[in-house]
Amino acid sequence: MARSGLAAAARVARWADAALGPGRDGATHDGKATLSDATAERAADDLGVTPAQIRADWDTARLAGLVEVHGDSARPGWRLRAWDRDDSAVLRGWVALFDAWSLATPEPADQEPGAVAEVVSAMPQVLSFLQLSAGPVPVEQLLDLLSQRVTELRTERCEVSYGPDADTASPKAPAPDADPAQPARDAELAPLLDWALRALASVGALTCGEGQATLTPLGNWAVWVKLEQICVAAQSPAGNIEVSAEEMLRGCAQLRPNAARAEYRAWLAARPVGSAVTELLSAARGEDALLRGLAFEALRVVGAPAEPDVRAVVEEPALRPYALLWLAEHDGVDPEDAHEVLTREEATWLWVDTAAAVADHGEAPMLVRHLESALQPTVPALLDEVRAVGHPRTVQVLVALAAAHPDPALAKAVRRAAFQVHTGGS
Repeated sequence: MARSGLAAAARVARWADAALGPGRDGATHDGKATLSDATAERAADDLGVTPAQIRADWDTARLAGLVEVHGDSARPGWRLRAWDRDDSAVLRGWVALFDAWSLATPEPADQEPGAVAEVVSAMPQVLSFLQLSAGPVPVEQLLDLLSQRVTELRTERCEVSYGPDADTASPKAPAPDADPAQPARDAELAPLLDWALRALASVGALTCGEGQATLTPLGNWAVWVKLEQICVAAQSPAGNIEVSAEEMLRGCAQLRPNAARAEYRAWLAARPVGSAVTELLSAARGEDALLRGLAFEALRVVGAPAEPDVRAVVEEPALRPYALLWLAEHDGVDPEDAHEVLTREEATWLWVDTAAAVADHGEAPMLVRHLESALQPTVPALLDEVRAVGHPRTVQVLVALAAAHPDPALAKAVRRAAFQVHTGGS
């Protein structure tokens, strides 16, 4: 249902990728990847629809994240890239459109911006009521609910009416059946409720007819997802929802994997995906190797929306092995086999980075056990490749390993290698 509802938007997004991308012969004459009249007419000719339909589909594509405009070029969003192989990308695109319902249909021109903002803020409660009702709900009943919620919002801001009834007005919201201002408020809100319902219908969230509104299956699912996210965010076991990514990751360092993943989900549910991914990658760029690994574990919870940002850091040496493993698993490679995408040098670099995390946060026996996970068949071979890989923590890792290992001869060889790296010798 989401795929069919966004099919026209996906088609115009693909057209934009071919015609408006940087360096393409089909770029607009003004050098901007915007739908000027000429661009809309050209797209309409190419796709066999009207310019008005092209504009509508273009707006939908942008709201759904199928196309992104950057300066003078348009490029496909990650959802369009994953469109044919990932149903979750399609659903996320539709949820993005659902979240932007208030932008999908122009608001009434004769309404105050403040009143429009109040209705937008109140609509989640209306949608929740529709979801709980599991069937058609009379618009009059929705208007009553909207009116009550708007009254609550105004009361929370301590707004008091200064109309004819100001002397008798109470700062607390009276019961709806006893409020003399109710008819006037309903008259004020009725056109805004009509606008909101039409906007939600235009994105496929509900249907309206015969004085009733009903959530579509997609709308019902989206409201359920939003309610679930609120519940997840409220159930953070370690209480890290409001802290930075770095603080959250440090808080998860001592948790078991399942508990850590629950904490990642709660932290992610409380903020926009884009900013969350940016914050996690920023934490991964720090000096703490443990946070680097945990950041990519959190990005695994994010899933497909993180793909463009993860691909963008592949060329950063400190993040490359982690990013390549993440992308391999994202593309369906079994996690046990994902290491095969790394070169020998990348795998060795990752071994040193992981050893640095163990040295900083683990115990000596863990570091000794980590030695057994190296790809190299012998310790001398490992030491040769570790020296060559150039990890900034190589000396500290080797010194810590030498101090932890119970075999005196092996510890001596590791200390010698650490000295050689430190002095630049061979």
